[in-house]
Formats: sequence, structure tokens, C-alpha cells
Amino acid sequence: MPEFSDLEVIALSLTAEYMSCDSENWLFNKIRSDYSTSFPNIIDRSRYNRRKKALFGVIDLVRRRLSERFLEFEDYFIIDSMPLEVCKLSREKRSKICSEAYETSPEKGYCASQKMYFFGYKIQGVCSVNGVFQSIELTKANVYDPTFLQEINSQLSDCVLIGNKGYLSSSIQLELFHTADIRLETPIRSNQKNHFKQPWIFRKARKRLETLYSQLCDQFLIRRNYAKTFNGFRKRILVKITALTLIQFIDKFEFNRPINNLKVAII
Repeated sequence: MPEFSDLEVIALSLTAEYMSCDSENWLFNKIRSDYSTSFPNIIDRSRYNRRKKALFGVIDLVRRRLSERFLEFEDYFIIDSMPLEVCKLSREKRSKICSEAYETSPEKGYCASQKMYFFGYKIQGVCSVNGVFQSIELTKANVYDPTFLQEINSQLSDCVLIGNKGYLSSSIQLELFHTADIRLETPIRSNQKNHFKQPWIFRKARKRLETLYSQLCDQFLIRRNYAKTFNGFRKRILVKITALTLIQFIDKFEFNRPINNLKVAII
């Protein structure tokens, strides 16, 4: 049995993300200088990083088990994407970040909401109206957003899915309804026939996921990338979202306070 257990590796990684510490080098220097008595059996940084990558499936299982406690009786979900750059466009041609395999290499894409081109990936997220992630997926930046909807029918059923104009697709909308009884609600473009404005309650609900993405960027620094491989990049994203879900779980079931007040001290 290792002196530093898998549970301690996961706990340390989630705590570091909650405290907005995204540099493992700084984290281990801080532990050895200020908390050496609390971590007498601490392993070296490289071994910690390798074991955290190996525990990817366990961390994802932790996230899903935590979210299940929130989502048992949910009927409404929100879907949206967020760009994640791996480097600036000026370095696109010579960048080798996450390029070890063509299937997972980053690509150039366009973000309509921010009106910009970027080089990297998209995070496709589905969350409840209360702000708890139900599922997440990392896709290339050039992947058409409605493509992700084709995988939703294996994860959701008998619910309402609220999205923006980027997910507007009549064929996929019909497929979701017939295969999984999912009603996809998206705004209609002004130049389409039978145009009507989306109900304000749906427009308000869509802001919940936008706020969640802002919290991931602000407190969990999700847009900072120090990874060199796709597995490392994917692991960093998962740990940050798992840490966010864990804080929501503690707020709800331990302290009975609003789950999205993420900056409130736990102890």
C-alpha cells in the first residue's frame, strides 16, 4: 500500500482547485515550507501528477455520484458551450500542445457569442436550472454544436433541454423527441417563418449556465492551461468541475446554504 493514498491524492487535487491554485510546483513548495507536519508522507510532484492522471476515471465517478444527489427529480436542463484556448492564434501553426494524436489535437474554431476565432477546444456542458453539471464533454473547436446533441439521448430522457441559437436544428430536435422524449427549446432566428420570441423564463434559465462558466473562469481558472498533452488537459478540466460540484454538495447537504455561493469559506 502506498504511504500517500489515492484518497489523499484526490482530496489534495480538489482542495488545490478550490483554492485557485493551478500550479503544482507552487503547491508542493508551499506544502513543504508551511505544512510539512500536516503532510509527513507527501510524495514528489511528478509522481503526484502521474497518479492523478491514472485516477481520471475515479474522479469522474466522484463527480457523477455527487451530481446524482441533486438531479434525481430534475426535468429541465440547460446546454451551452464555452471556448477553451490552448494558445493564441499567432502560435497556431507551430504549437505542439495536445498534438500527440490527430483524433484529439486542437483545431481552429469560431465563438459566435464572443465574436472571435480561437485555437483549442470547446467544453460542452449540460446543467440543471439550479446550476449543477449533469454531463460534460470536450470537443474540438471546429465541431458543430448540434453534433453534441446526438449523444444526449443516451444520457437524458423525458425532460426539457434549453439551448441558444447555436443548437437550432429541426432534424436533431425531432430525433431527440422521438428517441428519448427530450423537448429541445431554442430561440428562433428572426428571418425564419412563424418567428416568435422565446419565453423569458427560458432566456433567464440560460444565464444559469453562463454564470457557471464565469465562475469556472474566475475562481477555478479553467482557461489557464499548463498541460502539454490532451490527457493532461482533459484531466485538469475534469478536476476543476469536480471541485466545483463538491463545493455545491457541501453547501447544500452540510451547511444548507445556496449552492452557488462558491467563494464562501467552508470552514
